Amino acid sequence: MKTVTLTIDGKVIKARAGEKLLWAALENGIYIPNLCAIREREEPDASCRLCWVEVEGQSDPVPACAIGVQEGMAVSTKGEKALALARAAFELLMASHALDCAHCQANGRCELQKIAKVLKCSLKPKRLRLLLRDLPVDDSSPLFSYDPNKCVLCGRCVWECRKHREKAIMGFAHRGFERRLTTFADEPIGADRCLDCSECVKVCPTGALTLK
Repeated sequence: MKTVTLTIDGKVIKARAGEKLLWAALENGIYIPNLCAIREREEPDASCRLCWVEVEGQSDPVPACAIGVQEGMAVSTKGEKALALARAAFELLMASHALDCAHCQANGRCELQKIAKVLKCSLKPKRLRLLLRDLPVDDSSPLFSYDPNKCVLCGRCVWECRKHREKAIMGFAHRGFERRLTTFADEPIGADRCLDCSECVKVCPTGALTLK
C-alpha cells in the first residue's frame, strides 16, 4: 500500500495514503484530543469538535478526524487557533457534565481528564455557567449502570451495540441540549433485549457506563 511522509509537531512520520490524520497521529504516538472518533467508521462523525489541528498552507484549523494525510503535509497540534477551538468545545462539553471525579469509577483513566491535561484547561468551566441535566441513573441492567449525566454522547457505545444488528438496543434521540442516549421504545437499558455483552462499557471514555 502506498505511504506518504508528513510531519506533525516537527516529527516526521509515515502513514498510509488516504489515512485520516487523527489515526495517523495516534498510531505514531501523537495524541490529539478526541471523543467521537471511531476507527471502524468509514466517515467520521466529527461531532465532538476536539481534534482541531493546523495544517501549513490552510488559513483555518481543520478537524484531524476528517482530513486525509498527504505527502509533505506539515501539521501542528499546538497552534493557538486550533487550541482555542478545542478548548472552547471542551468547556462547552464540561458545562453540562456532572463532575464528580472523586466518586467516579473512571477516575484516573477518564478521557476527559486526559483531554483537560493535554489542552491545559480545567475540568470545571470558567467562562460558562453549569447547565446540568439532572437525569435519572439507569440501574436496570444486572451488569452495568448508565449515568446520562456523565455521558458525552460520543456514540462509541451505540456503535458497539449496533454490531449486534437486530439485537442492538442503543441509539440517540432528540437534538441539541435534549439529545440523549436511548433504547428501543425507550425501555430501561437492562430490559430483556439487552444481550449483556458489556461491550458498551468497555468503550465508554468517561464514567457514564460502569460495571457493577
